[in-house]
Amino acid sequence: MKQSRNKVRSDHSNDKLRDTNKLSCTGFHLPIATKLILSYLPIIIVTSGIFTIVGIQLISTRILTEAQGKVRHDLNSAGEIYQSQMNHINDVVRLTADRFFLTDALLSGNMVAAFDELIKVKVNERLDILSLTDVNGEIVFRSSNPGAPPYPKIYDELVSAVLSRKTPVVSTSIITGEELKRESPQLVEQAFIVFIDTPRARTLAETEQTSGLMIKAAAPIFDYQNKLIGVLYGGVLLNRNYEIVDGIKQTVFEGVQYNGKDIGTATIFQDDVRISTNVKNSDGSRAIGTRVSEEVYNQVVLDGEPWIGRAYVVNDWYITAYEPIRNIHYKIIGILYVGILEQKFLDIKSQTILAFLSIALVGVIVSSFIAFFISQKITVPIKKLVVASRDIAQGNLSLKVDVTSNDELGELASAFNTMSTTLIQREEKLKEFTKSKIMESEKLAIVGQLAANVAHELNNPLVGIITYSHLLLEETPASDHSTEFLNKIVIQANRCKDIVRGLLDFSRQRKPDKTLFNINNLLKQCISLLENQALFHNIKIIEDLSDLPMIIIDPSQIERVFMNIILNAAEAMDGNGELRISSKFDPDESFVEIQVMDTGPGISEENLEKIFDPFFTTKEAGHGVGLGLAISYGIIREHNGTITVKSSLGVGTIFTVRLPVSIHGNMRYR
Repeated sequence: MKQSRNKVRSDHSNDKLRDTNKLSCTGFHLPIATKLILSYLPIIIVTSGIFTIVGIQLISTRILTEAQGKVRHDLNSAGEIYQSQMNHINDVVRLTADRFFLTDALLSGNMVAAFDELIKVKVNERLDILSLTDVNGEIVFRSSNPGAPPYPKIYDELVSAVLSRKTPVVSTSIITGEELKRESPQLVEQAFIVFIDTPRARTLAETEQTSGLMIKAAAPIFDYQNKLIGVLYGGVLLNRNYEIVDGIKQTVFEGVQYNGKDIGTATIFQDDVRISTNVKNSDGSRAIGTRVSEEVYNQVVLDGEPWIGRAYVVNDWYITAYEPIRNIHYKIIGILYVGILEQKFLDIKSQTILAFLSIALVGVIVSSFIAFFISQKITVPIKKLVVASRDIAQGNLSLKVDVTSNDELGELASAFNTMSTTLIQREEKLKEFTKSKIMESEKLAIVGQLAANVAHELNNPLVGIITYSHLLLEETPASDHSTEFLNKIVIQANRCKDIVRGLLDFSRQRKPDKTLFNINNLLKQCISLLENQALFHNIKIIEDLSDLPMIIIDPSQIERVFMNIILNAAEAMDGNGELRISSKFDPDESFVEIQVMDTGPGISEENLEKIFDPFFTTKEAGHGVGLGLAISYGIIREHNGTITVKSSLGVGTIFTVRLPVSIHGNMRYR
């Protein structure tokens, strides 16, 4: 009959499994290999995308950094070329001033031969001006305008510097239109520039300039006694003079072009106006008169800081570098510029992006094929495990799968086989456990019934003992020394009554009758009842009781718990040792904690796990039934508290009872 019922259940389970499989098949079904590929694809695409973006960003940054580094180096080279021109002019003026014909001419007053020689020097060295002053700074001769009448003495910063220092000086200077007119009308025309509206330039009220920017040098002339007798000064006007900027272009950029445009350009600015440049306008002419952007002007001229970065130059974007040009007094009067056409680097960046995208696309395709083959290799053993799992679900627990690899799938197959074996073992153990629990439940039911019957039978004689002890206590005079013993008889008889009630409580699970009480008084009462017993004569009882708040408990039940713990401790010490009873309040968790520590032999770890089990005892037969700690555990649990035990063999045992403090018990006992 039983086999028939099992067969019906098995058939029913198989039907449910088949129904489940049918339901799953009717839904949208994807093979695990496809799911794995679809899972790989987002990872591959996202990873490739991130690497591509990061790579492009890094390369773009690197390209920009390299471009800025190159233009910074180019600016240094341009500065060297500019300084070389200044040194050349300084050497020409200084060496000419040291020639004897000037000394003789100034000393003798015969200047004709000297004038001819100065004109030759000016022409041969391609100077725009070469003039001679006396020791007072008054013009003696202008080689650029030899027939001009003498002019009144004017201030010249370089001549003044030579007269005061008596050493050669060279610097870039602003020459006014009036001074240029005195030197030569051609220089006035060369310096005159009309401003051209330029995008991003600062707003100016002026529309033209007549002054010029000149590299100028001055040197002292001494007589044969080394006395200063005059000053020679000369210079080259930079306005519309393309020797320096074209030299920079040829030397630094080697005249290289990109898409029909010069890849590198150079410019000399007077203030913010291009006076010498190879930057071209859209019509191919030099962009003389165009102006630098306001952003660059503010940083270079006003703040005195070099500019390295991207900037709009006339009609195109360049990677640029600007540095200030200063006069002899270190005042900024112009700007030296070099720039590299940005379009070349943008094209390199575009080519890099295209290359990265192509590599990423190829990587995605190759990774997808690899993912397909990997997923196929993974899914074959997984399918075998699925089939085996279905067989186990149908009750075939003895089924095994082959372990064919040393990876996680092999471990999974081994774990599956172990699971199958474990299921068989657990099924057997479950049967045994269920059988033992049924027997234990029947035993507990019998013992509970027996305890209830015994308690009921003991209750009648106990009532007589309590009644007659009370009568004796009432009839005995208070002065009689036996009154104390009668009181203890009454107390112990009542305790026996409570124990009987405990048996009934164990069988009927009586709820505690709680009231507001001080746990320290209860502990002292327990000690007073036990300390005169013979078992406690050789036990030293130490009380370490802290001030505690009132708590809501059933005093008789809690007393039973501590009496039981203290008696167990005394019996464990065999009436000889030290018993410490302590109490304290934990305000953080709002709990009262009581500890009972003995110096007995301790409890083994094996017994420690079963110490609160009903009917478990290590005492000899006839000395206990193993209900004390089980009842105590139940009482503490009914009070929402905890009871724990720690023990060390040969050292002793500690019982810890924690009881919650009621919200109504926040008063201190004094």
